[in-house]
Amino acid sequence: MPAIELTDVHKRYYRSHALRGVNLSVDRGKIVGLLGPNGSGKSTLLRICAGLASPTSGKVQVHGQDISIATKAITAYIPDIDSFYSWMTVRQAIAFESSMFDDFVLADAMDLVRELKLDPDNKISSLSKGQRGRLKLVLAMSRRAELVLMDEPLSGIDPPSRTAILETIADRYRAGEQTIIISTHEVLESEKLFEDVIFLSEGRIVLTGEADQLRAERGKSLNEIFAEVC
Repeated sequence: MPAIELTDVHKRYYRSHALRGVNLSVDRGKIVGLLGPNGSGKSTLLRICAGLASPTSGKVQVHGQDISIATKAITAYIPDIDSFYSWMTVRQAIAFESSMFDDFVLADAMDLVRELKLDPDNKISSLSKGQRGRLKLVLAMSRRAELVLMDEPLSGIDPPSRTAILETIADRYRAGEQTIIISTHEVLESEKLFEDVIFLSEGRIVLTGEADQLRAERGKSLNEIFAEVC
């Protein structure tokens, strides 16, 4: 049973067509790159899978179920924009998230805070963008979620934070048990993480496959393939 499956999914907004007949099946237990330029439909696709938006038409399933409270309970979602209460401290944000999700492991969160060099008593309003990116990762990776959706986790973040985020994903990923889908247009730094990749352009999937196989077949890096097909 796939982690997610989309069948002929369209998403239209008032003056735009974000997704155009997307058919996609993502295997469980892998780190998957959802690669495409800004405006290609990556965020829309992840929001639909997270249950935060509905397709205009088509069918979406997570672990063989239609999107519901049950699928939301096993899905952790990192948005591309901040969704914190700025008056909270890091510690309070963690406590709030812990109260929301039964699968949140507080000890893991505090370990990650130390690893990512966050001060638990700092207010979120005082954090840099890179620090807020690290905090979003703490909140997502401290859950035992079977599906983790990360929308542009590296965008606009300083190089040290990017490195810390990528290393934490690699270290904390539960191989074979957890599926992580990372959307990004910054492929060069992140491509070493991906087992499978999905290239999206103008709301359509233009290429999918195993990362190593695509590199071997085309004799190019994923970053070079991205420039070619997107």
